[in-house]
Order: sequence, then C-alpha cells, then structure tokens
Amino acid sequence: MAEQTVLIIDDEAAIRELVSVAMEAAGFRCLQAANAREGHALIVDERPDLVLLDWMMPQTSGIELLRRLRRDELTRKLPIIMLTAKADEDNRVQGLEGGADDYVTKPFSPRELVARARAVLRRRQPLLPQEVVRVADLEYDPVSHHVTIGGRPIAMGPTEFRLLGFFLAHQDRVYSRSQIIDHVWGGNVYMDERTVDVHIRRLRKALSVDHHDRLIQTVRGAGYRFSARFAEACKD
Repeated sequence: MAEQTVLIIDDEAAIRELVSVAMEAAGFRCLQAANAREGHALIVDERPDLVLLDWMMPQTSGIELLRRLRRDELTRKLPIIMLTAKADEDNRVQGLEGGADDYVTKPFSPRELVARARAVLRRRQPLLPQEVVRVADLEYDPVSHHVTIGGRPIAMGPTEFRLLGFFLAHQDRVYSRSQIIDHVWGGNVYMDERTVDVHIRRLRKALSVDHHDRLIQTVRGAGYRFSARFAEACKD
C-alpha cells in the first residue's frame, strides 16, 4: 500500500511534533502547518489523505476551516479529525455536525490517535455492496460514490456514505450502536456510542428528500435498522 499522508494543523509546535512522531512511527508521512492559512495551502498543494485539525487557533479557528473545506467540492470528502481541549458533549456534537469524521480531546494517547486515524482512513476502502443498490427512489452507487433520490444527487460526507453502504448490505436487521461502530469504523476504535447518533442524524437529514429518511428506524433499547419494507411509505 502506498504511504499515506497526514497533515497536522495546530498552532502549538510541541503538539505537532508529538503527533508527527507517533504518526510517522505508525508508517504515515506527515506534513505540518501552524495555522489555518498554511494548512489550507498544503491541502490544496499536497492533497493529504487525512487532516488532524486543532479547534483553537488564532485568526481562523479549526472549526471555521473545517466548514470551509466541507463547502468546497474539492475537499468536501477529505477525512478530518478534530484535535481539541473542548471535551464537553456540545462541542463534540458541534464538531461532528460541522463535518468532522472524528473528535479527539487533549490530552490524548498517541496510540489512540493512530487507531482513530486508521479507522477513518479505512472508510476509503471499497464498501459492500459492490454494485448499484436501489430502494424506493434511492440509488446507491459504490463505484462512482454517488447517491441519488429520484435522479437527484444527494450530498453526504464519507462517513455517512459508508454508513449507508453498511445498512444497504444488512437490511432488515437491528444493530446496536457498538455493533455499528465495529462494522463501520472498525474494531478496537475508541469512540463514544453517541457519535453513532450524530452520524445517523446527518444521514437521515441527507435522505430526507421525499421522506427516504423513514428507511432508517430507531429500535428503542436496541439500536437502528434499515428496512426496505418501508419503501412504499417513502412515496406517500
């Protein structure tokens, strides 16, 4: 496998060096930027495979850069992990809903960060199913990485696309949050189960066209289920 490039954007040189040492020891090539402007320039020039982005930076914050990257078609699907001292739930949710693929609070374990980075990068691997799947007016194409409803393209992030692929390959079965984490993010990943709820909410929002969000049901006390049996309800 070709060496993967990780861009570390943080205004603290000591943090950048700590992360760089850990990531390089794990086999990654690392780039560093001290602020959002430098980071954005490196993203454009170097096309990294993953960005580790600090929330709190002078001038342009990490969350502002994250939102800018998600608005740009060229960087909309770029995997991004937020690094931050903001540990409360509201900030985690804000970061995930802003488009982050994961959220790591400082101080963090370098081993945990490497594990999370690998988990995020695994989402770039081919998904099951491998062929076009149609449910109601929803069409999922894993080859072109497109989702349409009634012929209209639906925008969603890489995590939501992978989550939808998992559901389509495992229809009419209930999965707990921990099972979804194992299947979609990979085993041995340190992740709050509430992170699943955030991504389910984002996926439902993306599928809300003509009520296709109804295909994903919450099973109280158990988890979530994707059921094609509700396809006709989506047409009402």
